Amino acid sequence: MSHKLLDIQHFLRGTFNQGIHPPENKHFTAGKPIERLAFPPQLILPLSQHAGKPSVALVRKGQEVARGEPIARADGFVSVPLHAPASGVVKDICLMPSARGPMVESIVLDVYAGDPQEVLYGTDVDVDAIPASDLMQAVQDTGLVGLGGAAFPTHVKLSVPEGCVIDTVLINGCECEPFLTTDHRLMIEQAADLVAGTRILMKAVGAQRAIIGTEDNKLDAVEAIQAVLKPDDVVSVKAVQTKYPQGAEKMLAKALVNREIPSGNFPSAVGLGVFNVATATQIGQLLPKKQGVIERVVTVTGPGIGRPGNYIVPIGTPIRFILDALGFEGSARHLIMGGPMMGGTVSSLDTPITKGCGGLLILNEHQLTTEEQMKRYPCINCGACVDACPMMLNPCEMGRMAHKAQYETMAERYHLNDCFECGSCSYVCPAAIPLVQYFRVAKSVNRTKAAAS
Repeated sequence: MSHKLLDIQHFLRGTFNQGIHPPENKHFTAGKPIERLAFPPQLILPLSQHAGKPSVALVRKGQEVARGEPIARADGFVSVPLHAPASGVVKDICLMPSARGPMVESIVLDVYAGDPQEVLYGTDVDVDAIPASDLMQAVQDTGLVGLGGAAFPTHVKLSVPEGCVIDTVLINGCECEPFLTTDHRLMIEQAADLVAGTRILMKAVGAQRAIIGTEDNKLDAVEAIQAVLKPDDVVSVKAVQTKYPQGAEKMLAKALVNREIPSGNFPSAVGLGVFNVATATQIGQLLPKKQGVIERVVTVTGPGIGRPGNYIVPIGTPIRFILDALGFEGSARHLIMGGPMMGGTVSSLDTPITKGCGGLLILNEHQLTTEEQMKRYPCINCGACVDACPMMLNPCEMGRMAHKAQYETMAERYHLNDCFECGSCSYVCPAAIPLVQYFRVAKSVNRTKAAAS
């Protein structure tokens, strides 16, 4: 096929307006099959590793638990249970470091050395026989949350708002965040589970079709998924243009089905249900066995790691253990949980891998920004941030409002809450103004004021 024809086909693929093209840096791990990481001697299991109310511990200090056993229950509808990622004994229930920053109540589990670590909980279930009305509870029982990073309880997303009808499920396999390749490998290696989970999601929300969307830098994933689909299947796979942040809900809806989600609304407002590839894959694996989430695939990558790859990691594995197992290279380190655009930096090596963590990016002294490089300059009104923003906002003016602490004005006049903090504006700013950080502070202040009123 000629390069000209390939360029035409790329142009015809769906996309959204604006956005950016940061270096992908996926070469470290894109071609590496998923491997299993060894079990650490100790797991740290935060009771709050999802949006909503924290789980409530069911175990006590000194109690023995088996791999897969429920160790914390959901505390209400917007909450999920927690299951033991390994067989061992509860050492303590105390405050421990978390990925979000503050210390949170956690179950500390000493893992039995030499144990075969078989999953001892669960039973075979005929998923097709489960009524659609019962699927929401079945999904909550797994403890599943959005594995793309948001960590919003999956069963809550299956609750279709009154007056809405979901006709299409979109499965997000774009993985537009630089460095990360978890979803890419899942689509290639576990396509059957992905499609099975997609069908379950369709049944749960009453959708008639599903589209698995991925960027056109992952055409091998498209081929792998097509190989397990039936002729004239109601599930399809489609490649869209490679661009950041193509995987955001509103961008994906525009690119795949040309629907625009109105400001302040969820995808259900336009008949869509949107889920991540890893989430759908876990549903396809866990529901037929009636088991809970105890591990996930994590991309461990970056110039500062000796053996970058895609690893099955028990939930609760401390970052320190991962660095020791895979080899940290360098004398200075900078750890990012997630990707470089939307991930958060980690200050403690005792911070554990949680359900929503799909990547761990390790940088060393060669990538760390010097004090001179971090210097900020006044805005020059170049408009680069306006041209990059996929939500058509005005980050430049919002930045000025933030500098003056006019946070309510940002929300009322400049649609601050439509910003999903993709980082495109900060990335292109020649003055190195940390716009996204300003917007996060503004949202936090507004939320605090709203809660107090």
